[in-house]
Amino acid sequence: MFYREAGEFSTSYRDDAQTFPIAFDRRRYYLVLAVGFGVIPFFINDYWANAVLIPFLVWSMAALGLNILTGYCGQVSLGTGGFMAVGAYSCYKLMTAFPGLNIVFCILLAGLITALVGVLFGLPSLRIKGFYLAVATLAAQFFFVWLFNKVPWFYNYSASGQINAPERTLLGVAITGPNADSAVKYLFCLAFVVGFAWIARNLTRGSVGRSWMAIRDMDIAAEIIGIDPYRAKLSAFGVSSFFVGVSGALFFGIYLGAVEVTEAFGINQSFLVLFMIIIGGLGSIFGSFAGAAFMVLMPVLLKNILVGGLDWDTAIATHFEFVIVGGLIIFFLIVEPHGISQLWRIIKEKLRLWPFPHDH
Repeated sequence: MFYREAGEFSTSYRDDAQTFPIAFDRRRYYLVLAVGFGVIPFFINDYWANAVLIPFLVWSMAALGLNILTGYCGQVSLGTGGFMAVGAYSCYKLMTAFPGLNIVFCILLAGLITALVGVLFGLPSLRIKGFYLAVATLAAQFFFVWLFNKVPWFYNYSASGQINAPERTLLGVAITGPNADSAVKYLFCLAFVVGFAWIARNLTRGSVGRSWMAIRDMDIAAEIIGIDPYRAKLSAFGVSSFFVGVSGALFFGIYLGAVEVTEAFGINQSFLVLFMIIIGGLGSIFGSFAGAAFMVLMPVLLKNILVGGLDWDTAIATHFEFVIVGGLIIFFLIVEPHGISQLWRIIKEKLRLWPFPHDH
């Protein structure tokens, strides 16, 4: 009986428009933040940080970016891995060219560079859409992998073609490099993800988000009522690429520390992020996190159960993972196209009415 609006009322437009109108949701949100910032860093170890938490945060950022473009604006993209590569290599060049530049500014500037590139590659969306736009973004994916692989300037003429993150500190604490502590890297990524999730939530609830959703639902009708489709689509590409570029910079600098473009940012990564938002839920901030959590936790869980517990061969466990992901994608596309976020929304609606009957 605690999940109710009974006894709650708003006395201002600001209260009425808040993200979590039910007090229980607000308290749960603050509790999650308190645990994330104040509890987990004291109990985290290298395995949990590098295998679960940091990759979950990095992929959540990438899923947020793609969900803005595909879920909210309806522009299909298969080039997420390539745009992550732009963010990673931009961050690397900034870190090596400006050794005194703060790591936070390196990551944000890398996101800004990716946003400009994203707007450039978003120009075809003004003329094409659907399958043809997906092919155009897929071409961008292969172009970026080829570019960063074939032009030695991007990897500073390294013989191996690999880029390595130089050591950087923030307030005297190592953030990148071999001396960086796992808890510090986790907190750094968490601060970025929380901040960007707050930005995404406010963007999608405002006039910009409404214009995106109008274009997604019916672009011709949106143009008739006064929404500029060019501005809406290009802004979606820019904001989405900014998020994805930041995730690529975090992926390179904080998570891995050293990457090679073909292995780290190939087409598989683009499909991985796409699967995250399909399973988590298109057009949902929570769905981005839910999909990222599922796609990060499931391989770890299967490896521990099938390989560690049942002594399966690693290759068989990996193929079994593909079977599960493929089956879930088919299930969600047929049964619940809005993914895990919609299932969570239904559960909350039932809780609000419990124990009263739900049928109409």
